[in-house]
This record gives sequence, structure tokens and C-alpha cells, in this order.
Amino acid sequence: MTDQTIPEPVASFIDAVNRHDEAAFLDAFTAAGAVDDWGRIFTGRDAIKAWSDREFIGSRGTLAVEEVDAAGETVTVVGDWRSNHANGRSKFIFDVDGDKLAKMTIREG
Repeated sequence: MTDQTIPEPVASFIDAVNRHDEAAFLDAFTAAGAVDDWGRIFTGRDAIKAWSDREFIGSRGTLAVEEVDAAGETVTVVGDWRSNHANGRSKFIFDVDGDKLAKMTIREG
């Protein structure tokens, strides 16, 4: 499926990011959730928060969604990322576990 319909919980996650809502951002992950930011892995709430404070929520990032693809428990979103840390077209691959995110992988879009 390639369209602009973003399945949950990814849609709520992106809304939280664009609102700079740190609590909702962190709560979107499972207890053992992870972020893979261009090969740098941050696992667990404390590590994700420390990374995000510098490079994601803390850098006032926003994502303008351009493409969405959902296949099973994987949702891929490509869009224009803008922040005080980094900018440009990026691909976000979400591994979904029920109503939470098990992993978010960030790569060039």
C-alpha cells in the first residue's frame, strides 16, 4: 500500500514528533524499543531520550510526509525532515509491535 494513509501507531507518533511532544514520543516505543539512526543504535527509553534531546525532539524536528508504505508489521514513511540538527529527505522504517513501536530506523530518503 503506497498512499498518504499512515497506519497507527505510526500516525500518532508522527503527530507527537511534529508537536514536539517528548512524552508522547517516548511512550510510543515498547520498553525495549530502539532507534537506528544511520547505523547508530539507541535502545531503551533513556538512550532514546538522550539521542532525541540532541537530534530529534530537542532539535525541534518536524516531518512532512510524502510517501507511506505499509506491509505487515512494517510501516515505511518517506518525507522532508527539518530540524535544528539535520535537514533533508529521509526514510523512516517503523517495526510495529501491537500499539507500540519496536524500532524506528532512519536512512536517506
